[in-house]
Amino acid sequence: MSNIDWLGAFLIGLAGAGHCMGMCGGIASAVALNGRQSSFQITLLYNFGRISSYLVIGALVGGTVASSVNVFDSTHFLTVLRAIAAVMILLLGLYLAQWWNGLLKIEKMGQYLWKFLSPVATKMIPLRSPWYAYPFGMVWGWIPCGMVYSMLSWAAVSGSATNGLLIMGCFGLGTLPAMILIGAGSAKYSQFFRSPIVRRIIGSLMIAYATYSIFLLAN
Repeated sequence: MSNIDWLGAFLIGLAGAGHCMGMCGGIASAVALNGRQSSFQITLLYNFGRISSYLVIGALVGGTVASSVNVFDSTHFLTVLRAIAAVMILLLGLYLAQWWNGLLKIEKMGQYLWKFLSPVATKMIPLRSPWYAYPFGMVWGWIPCGMVYSMLSWAAVSGSATNGLLIMGCFGLGTLPAMILIGAGSAKYSQFFRSPIVRRIIGSLMIAYATYSIFLLAN
């Protein structure tokens, strides 16, 4: 992993603002309104909790795959995983550009875990204090999300638990501006990233990157 990979993860998080607003915007706004005077504090704590869950699963996935590759000494297995990661980014690009929603089928796979976690999140609302927004965000970070799954495939081939953590951390930080602004009720920011032209430009860039990655693996 290099600084370029971390920057790429950050930019994907930033570029996926429209998706983030659609997936989590409603709950982010509701949680922020829960605190009146402390709405900004609640928004920050909720998002830090959400990103913390990304860090944990990124480290787990990155470390598990790296250990498996070392134990079985299988570079072929790692190459296959890298190809899968590139395909996931390709699917994400198609989804964000609104050209094909195949990523939603993968997203639905997370529903099995989420049905056990969603009652936990529901019980936390209304928040007893602003500080409860952090654990609430940690639970909400596990909501089925195709964009998160695409980045997890990237974390899986990062080579170590630390790199997996950094990939997901940079991705999470990229999503932060959108989630903070939606928590503050910024309609203009939401409209910009949800516009068809912006989504297609972002999607096209991701598709180009994924195609280039697949080309490198094939050669």
